[in-house]
Amino acid sequence: MVGVMDLNERSREILRRVVETYLETGEPVGSRFLSRQMPVSLSAASIRNVMSDLEALGLIFSPHTSAGRMPTEAGLRMFVDGLLEIGDLTDEERISIERQVAGSHKSVEDVLDEASKLLSGLSHAAGFVVAPTYDAALKHVEFVPIDANRALVVIVTEGGAVENRVIDVPKGLTPSALAEATNYLNAQLRGRTLEEAKAYIARELESQKAELNVLSAKVIEAGLATWSGGAASSDPLAKSLIVRGRSRLLEDVHAVEDLERIRLLFDDLENKRDLVQLLGLAEEADGVRIFIGSENKLFSLSGSSLVVSPYMDAQQRVVGVLGVIGPTRLNYARIIPMVDYTAKLVGRLIN
Repeated sequence: MVGVMDLNERSREILRRVVETYLETGEPVGSRFLSRQMPVSLSAASIRNVMSDLEALGLIFSPHTSAGRMPTEAGLRMFVDGLLEIGDLTDEERISIERQVAGSHKSVEDVLDEASKLLSGLSHAAGFVVAPTYDAALKHVEFVPIDANRALVVIVTEGGAVENRVIDVPKGLTPSALAEATNYLNAQLRGRTLEEAKAYIARELESQKAELNVLSAKVIEAGLATWSGGAASSDPLAKSLIVRGRSRLLEDVHAVEDLERIRLLFDDLENKRDLVQLLGLAEEADGVRIFIGSENKLFSLSGSSLVVSPYMDAQQRVVGVLGVIGPTRLNYARIIPMVDYTAKLVGRLIN
C-alpha cells in the first residue's frame, strides 16, 4: 500500500486540501476550486492530472461523472496518519471540560455519564464510555485481527462488562496464532483476572521449560541429539536441538517418544510465550486510536468513524475506554485531542 512519503509535495498538498474540504463541506472537491485555494499558482488542468494520479492510487474517487473528487477510506487513513495537523485544546476548553465532567461530589458513574455527554456535545456525534472493570474476573477474551500489525482485544468480565482494546501485534504473529490464543485463554483462564492469567501462564512456562531441559539432557546424553545456537542462554527456546543418528531411534521407542515430547514442548512454550506477550499488550494498550469506515466493522458501524482512547487507574492499568462515533467526516483535528484529554481527566477522577 502506498504511503504518504511515496507522494511528492504537490500530491500531498492536493490530497490534504481535498480531504480538509470534504470534511468541512461533505461535497466533492473540483480542480477549479483547488486552483483558487492552493498557495502556489497551479492551473486546473495541472491539478486534474495530480487528482487522476491520486485516484489511480485509490486515495480519492469521483462519485459522479464530471464531478469533483472525494477521499476514499484509504485517502482518509493516509490523511489522518500522515497529513493531519492536530491542534491542542485551549485553556478555556480544558477548564470547560473539567467543570462539566468533574463538577462537585460526583460518583464514578456520574463522571462517566458526564464524559459521554460532553464528548457527544463537543463532537456533534455520539459519545460513549465503557465502564471500568477494576481487575474483574474474565469470562471471555478474544483477539480479532484488524490488519497485519494490529488486533482488537475483546474482554468480557464475569460481571458482564465489555472492553475493547487495540494492540500492536508482535511481529510474525499470525491470525491463526491469535485464534489459538483465544481458544486457550477461554478454556483455561476463565474466572481469573488478567494479572492472575499472566501469572498462571508464567508458572506453566517455567514448569514446561524444566521438563524440556530434563528430556533434552536425556537424549543428548544418549548421543541422539545436541544443542546448537544460543548455547549460553538459559532459555530453551533460544537454542536448537539437532537430532542425529536417526537409524538408532527406530530401535529405541522411548527415545522417539522423548523427542516427540520435546517437539510438543517447544511448540507449547512458543505459544505460551506469545500468550504472555498478548496479555501484557492487552493491559498496556494506550493512546488515541482511529477506525475509519470499514476498518471498524468489528463494531458493526461500517461507514462510520470511531475515535477511542483508554483511560487508566492510579497504577496505569487500562480500566475502560471512551470515545466518539460519527460519520467519516468527523473533525479529527478537534476530536482527537478532546478524546485524549477527556480520557486522561476521567482516569484522574475515578481514582
